[in-house]
Amino acid sequence: MLNTQLRKALVAEAVCNVDNGNSKTIENPYITNFTADITAINGTYAVSDITTTDDTLTVDQEVKWAGHIFDYESRYTRVDLYESVINTATYAIKEKIDYFVVNNLCEDGTGTYTTPAGGFNTTNTNTILANLASKVMGYAEVYKGMFLIIENTDVPGILGSQMASGFSYSDLALKNGLLTSQAGIDIYVVRTGTFVDATIGTKTVTNSGHRVFGVKGQAMYASLRDVQMEEKGVSGKTGKEVVFYGYVGFKLWAPVTDLIVDITLA
Repeated sequence: MLNTQLRKALVAEAVCNVDNGNSKTIENPYITNFTADITAINGTYAVSDITTTDDTLTVDQEVKWAGHIFDYESRYTRVDLYESVINTATYAIKEKIDYFVVNNLCEDGTGTYTTPAGGFNTTNTNTILANLASKVMGYAEVYKGMFLIIENTDVPGILGSQMASGFSYSDLALKNGLLTSQAGIDIYVVRTGTFVDATIGTKTVTNSGHRVFGVKGQAMYASLRDVQMEEKGVSGKTGKEVVFYGYVGFKLWAPVTDLIVDITLA
């Protein structure tokens, strides 16, 4: 196998539900919450209308990469060129899907929080985590677990906080490089530049200087049949043209958008 360039960690599957089936749309209608009345016992009641609202995930984005492998390249190399290309291209598709999902998750969350000045520095971290947890605690869905997605530039503050937080906890951080969880919140690190102001596919996001926190399993993305590959002969060239592609759709379900918090770094 050929060596590859450094690869970014993929985190979307850890915090979202994922469907790899063949559905173009996934329906998830919901009803408005009911509010019960409490009165003195009198045997009477008021009748309310029950409202049902449609909520749909649509697979509407295509991710693709294509290239050409000349026959002499595959014959002369001492490594498995085809296998290397398949491995690298498949990762490229999945990395773009992850990038799409993480940014849409941040964009669509209706919870908001602005950090103290300095963002995730050592002094702020415990306050930030406590304030974020307070945004979602008290809701039934929290049993699924809380998450925080940060960029690698935020690590020094969080890791410094862990190394200074109590004896046994700081010992774990100092010895093992603890970062994966703090205050009951699972922490995932992506590379700097993941949160962007950009148009990704057909979706426009404004996430530069932002991070995302929330409850796991509130959003879903669908990636039909995972990554597909086709080989094609090309007139005038030896070897094969190869194309890799995948489809993706994302939805943060309407009733739970408050459980995803868009964090603004101050």
